[in-house]
Amino acid sequence: MALVELGAGATRVVLDPHRGGRLASWTIGGEELLVGPPDDRDASIHWGCFVMAPWPGRLAGARFDWHGRAIRLRKTHGRHAIHGLTWNRPWMVEEASADAATLAIELPRDEWLMGGRVRQRVELSRDGVRLRAEIEAGAEPMPAALGWHPWFLRRGDPRLRIEAGTYQLTDGMVPTGAVAPAMGRTDLRGGPHLGRRRLDLAYLGARSPAVITWPDLELRLDFRPSPAPLVVYTPRDSFCVEPLTAPPNALAGAGGSSPGTTLLEPGEQLIATLEMHWRAPDRDR
Repeated sequence: MALVELGAGATRVVLDPHRGGRLASWTIGGEELLVGPPDDRDASIHWGCFVMAPWPGRLAGARFDWHGRAIRLRKTHGRHAIHGLTWNRPWMVEEASADAATLAIELPRDEWLMGGRVRQRVELSRDGVRLRAEIEAGAEPMPAALGWHPWFLRRGDPRLRIEAGTYQLTDGMVPTGAVAPAMGRTDLRGGPHLGRRRLDLAYLGARSPAVITWPDLELRLDFRPSPAPLVVYTPRDSFCVEPLTAPPNALAGAGGSSPGTTLLEPGEQLIATLEMHWRAPDRDR
């Protein structure tokens, strides 16, 4: 399946329909912002920028109950299911132009018994990328949540500002239901350098925008809905800033209806947007 290349001014994006419909590359003036794949076959969760649907984050035990049925999913992260059902499957290209494209995927009925469809619209401008994702229910009611998972390159020691004062506590990487105040190294409200912080936290009630500042570039992430859960993950050579419509493991609540999860009737949609705008005063746009 052919890659889709988009461009506007100094901004270039490459979409990979075959590997989760993800942004496989995003360059500004030739400088890459995203972690790329290790090879031309890898479809893992460890690179690019992809939609997480119909749930984001870990789903404990790869199961949840829905309308009296136990929905059992493929285990994709140890004993859990992670980041939904669309990041490692081929998407269809519904339309594409020089600076925009729409991709879609049917949710696999062998795992997601309710059916449904996920669609993403990618639009470029001279100073950014606008992503719009939607989940549409099929012939049956369904729970739904989504998010984006961008893998940014460190490119030096970036600053990260997140306007959130609490985060989920976890046990074995699964939320316990308790929360903790953001303090010290977990408090990103002042826009500190990431440095040696090794975080893997779901902040709650984060307010748009999140702001990344590299030595040569500032990137503003405007997300809707807001406030919303937002995951920050900071391994050594990269980092992730993931706006969500529901916190990790939300579907595991009673009947798939934990706070933040959207309950869709047939034909209804859950819609979210992520607009990432850059500025670099010394760069010719």
